[in-house]
Amino acid sequence: MQKGQTVSIIGAPLDLGAGHRGVDAGPSAFRIAGLMEAISALGHEVVDRGNIPVPIPESCYLGDKHSRYLKEIAEACEAQRIKVLEAMDQGHFPLVLGGDHSIAIGTIAAISEFYRRKDQEIGVIWIDAHADMNTPDTTSTGNIHGMPLSSSMGWGAVELTHLGGFAPKIKPEHVALIGLRDVDLAEKKLVRQSGVHAYTMTDIDERGMSAIIREAIDRVSYGTAGIHLSFDFDGLDPDIAPGVGTAVKGGIRYREAHLIMEKIASTGKMIGLEMVELNPILDIRNQTAELGVELIQSAFGKRIL
Repeated sequence: MQKGQTVSIIGAPLDLGAGHRGVDAGPSAFRIAGLMEAISALGHEVVDRGNIPVPIPESCYLGDKHSRYLKEIAEACEAQRIKVLEAMDQGHFPLVLGGDHSIAIGTIAAISEFYRRKDQEIGVIWIDAHADMNTPDTTSTGNIHGMPLSSSMGWGAVELTHLGGFAPKIKPEHVALIGLRDVDLAEKKLVRQSGVHAYTMTDIDERGMSAIIREAIDRVSYGTAGIHLSFDFDGLDPDIAPGVGTAVKGGIRYREAHLIMEKIASTGKMIGLEMVELNPILDIRNQTAELGVELIQSAFGKRIL
């Protein structure tokens, strides 16, 4: 983000794409944890744009079992696209609070569209235990929160791939996934063949997070307008982030997470940030939300010295 840029907070209480209820309360948990005050303390102006409207599952039609709640999720992502684009058109930095990871389809659509007008591509760093590259043809659950990255790259349901009237939103070579440790069998083939830069927890163990994040930044920022960071809390180890619906042991540790944020912040190239899959129902005394606020502070320039 640029120095002195106003931060627009956009809540996306979407839980139609996940298998567990509760992530719709994620935006509120961030706010209760003092997010606005924490960002303001760093000298940034903050505007809270509230939440996009999202229906509850009980009022929706499940639809195709291979893409559950597709119509309603597409509508929520379109509302998200409009709201993020409005913020960016006003010169604000978009900070999105999820909600499940499906909402990234709308966020990335907006950021991509904003820079497409300038004939520029965008880079994406995707922090996640999962690749989120399933399609309706490969999914075993039908949960769309397992499809946002593939949708943003133009694969899957047209209702999601063509938000804003164009596809793809991002190119595989401009994407880096970090923290992978639970990838579906059919999805593995997509990841390997796609051209994305994928870093598993084994890569992090062997090479260290510092080398991984430096390489990822270099790869996704080369030839792009900047870096959008899409941060799924299940990328973190559940010992430090218990408030997620799809926890997987052996994830990114506390200092590694802060290092990711600090390294990206130091580039001055971050153009968007979303924090998703926070489930307060499964959290312990709002621990995960409080960690999220800390990480956002690191992404916005907070340093030890």
